[in-house]
Amino acid sequence: MSLADHRHALAPLGYLRVAINLGNPVLAQGDADAPRGPSVELATALAQRLGVQARFSCHNAAASVVAAASDDAWDLAFLAVDPARADRIAFSAPYVEIEGTYLVRNDSPARQVADLDRDGLRIAVGRGAAYDLFLSRELQQATIERADTSAAAITLFDQQRLDAAAGVRQPLQAWAQAHAGHRVLADRFTVIQQAVAAPVARPAAALQAVFAEVEAIKAGPLLGEAFARAGQAVTLVR
Repeated sequence: MSLADHRHALAPLGYLRVAINLGNPVLAQGDADAPRGPSVELATALAQRLGVQARFSCHNAAASVVAAASDDAWDLAFLAVDPARADRIAFSAPYVEIEGTYLVRNDSPARQVADLDRDGLRIAVGRGAAYDLFLSRELQQATIERADTSAAAITLFDQQRLDAAAGVRQPLQAWAQAHAGHRVLADRFTVIQQAVAAPVARPAAALQAVFAEVEAIKAGPLLGEAFARAGQAVTLVR
């Protein structure tokens, strides 16, 4: 069976409802009226192969996308693979890896990520983001301070003079470059594997078909060209 044979199961309304997380600028840019970037290009390619149009709904954080899955608000999304999401969401094999690391001030004694898991240190994170889920499991001594979005976590770090902000390397580096007196640690606390996501309640055969199509797209030039157009240096997973 071709992917189009699963059209009704994957796009029951006759079009593909795609959730875009604008809170991760590595994967999506623009705004709610005109989203763009690798997530949009990949979704468009999958919709074309399914034989339907893609219609986008934009979110400012991954947590919002995950919450919307419980309301059957989307057919396809782009999220980090995490076991805490597996009850609601099925994931393809990852197509790109991005790093989770820390933003600190230049005068911070921290030189590597292990230096920040100490009693009394406070770390800002975006609530429900992949790195929030990871650090919630892994940090033993430091305290997590949550903001609504990844961008808001950086603001929280800055305004309340927390010890670090956790996040995806690229936006942390962009912020540090724009705000003198800050730096991003060279190492990482996790590699975040980004995948195509669909509601776990979809028929298994339909999920297998759409994820197989993701693998076919990974073998071609689309993703590499999409990230290059977005100006994002990433590690693609073939």
